[in-house]
Order: sequence, then C-alpha cells, then structure tokens
Amino acid sequence: MDDVRFHSMVEWLRQHHNQENAEKMERYMQGLFSFIGLRSPERRNLTKNFIQLFHDMTMDECKPFILKLWELPEREFQNIALDILRKKQQQLDASHIDLIEYLIITKPWWDTVDTIASHLVGTLFLKHPELIESRGEKWLSSDHMWLQRTMILFQLKYKEKTDETLLFANIKRTMHMEQFFIQKAIGWSLREYSKSCPASVLHFIESQPLSNLAKREGLKYMQRKGRNMDG
Repeated sequence: MDDVRFHSMVEWLRQHHNQENAEKMERYMQGLFSFIGLRSPERRNLTKNFIQLFHDMTMDECKPFILKLWELPEREFQNIALDILRKKQQQLDASHIDLIEYLIITKPWWDTVDTIASHLVGTLFLKHPELIESRGEKWLSSDHMWLQRTMILFQLKYKEKTDETLLFANIKRTMHMEQFFIQKAIGWSLREYSKSCPASVLHFIESQPLSNLAKREGLKYMQRKGRNMDG
C-alpha cells in the first residue's frame, strides 16, 4: 500500500457519488456527516480489493492509512477504516489502545462507536484484561459519553464469557445518567446478556432503579422468548 494507490481509491470511490442516497443518509445521521451515498453492501463490494491489500500488513503498517481514512469528510471512509480493522482485529494488542481511544472520541456517533466497542475493544480487552482497569476505568470515569457507552457495550459479544460482576457494576455507575445513548446501551447490554443468563438479568432489572428505556430494552428478548414459548 502506498499513498498514490490510497488516494486513487479515494477519488475512485467518490466517482460513485449518489446524491439521493447521500441526502437520505445525511438526514438519518442528523446532518453530522457528509456521505458519498454508498450503502454498506455496495461500499464493501467496491472496496473489497482495496481492503485485501491490508491482509499481509502489520497493524502498525495499517495505522497511518486508518488515520487518513478517519480524517476524510465522507462517513463511508470511517466505515472502510473499521472494515479494515475488523479484518485485523485479532492482531490488536495493548499497544493499540491509544489508536482505539482516538477512533472512539474522534467523529463519534453510534455507527462507529458501537462497532469499535463490541468488536475491537471487546477483542482487545478479552486478550488483555489488564486494560480494563488501566484504561477502561479512565473511560468509565470520564465525562465522555461515547467512552462510557463503550464500557457498557464492550462485552456485547462475550455471551457466557461475560464478566457479570463487571457488567452490572458498570451499569450501576452509569444508570443515573440521562443521556439516551447511555440508557439505550444499558438496555442493549442487558438484552444480549439475557440470552446467556436470563435469571441473572431479570433479577438485576427487578432490583435496580433502571430507567424505563433501559428496562424495556433489557427485557425484550426474554419477553419475546416467553411469548414464543407460550404460543
């Protein structure tokens, strides 16, 4: 990978601009980002050869291009950066925590943060649990909503590997916050964990002063499963 090839990819992708789709995407994202207008399947199809170029590169070799993609104005390029990182996530180690934090707090919104939290941070913290205390604790104690949301969601894919004590402790530390994205994350994390340990989640929900939003989201899977069993 070199700069010439990188910039050629950027310009080539911009030639696929779809104004109608771009306007819809920008409205959906509340005008926070500009778009080329590529839906996810089309973006992945157009960039699969480009992403393949990163296959034999180390994470440190990929990092400059990840950062360049993050700096570009169109949101598709941040998503391409995450597509690359998803392919390389097993190569993440403790030295990459600063990069991950930068991606969380730079141009943050749910579309990037949730992927970073549930896949990249989830993988990294599972491999290096010491980072939960050394870095994750700082994130949870910060005033940065997206770092806090990350700490609620990073175990989303853990299933039976979930550290229940940590999950419930993180929720207790954030459940007083009124931000929609915090409350939604609490409910989402409880709903996912209820697929593995429904009794524990139900007891937690019933014993804690959770918001109506968090309760509603947290109970969804169990209620749906109960209705299916009744039917």
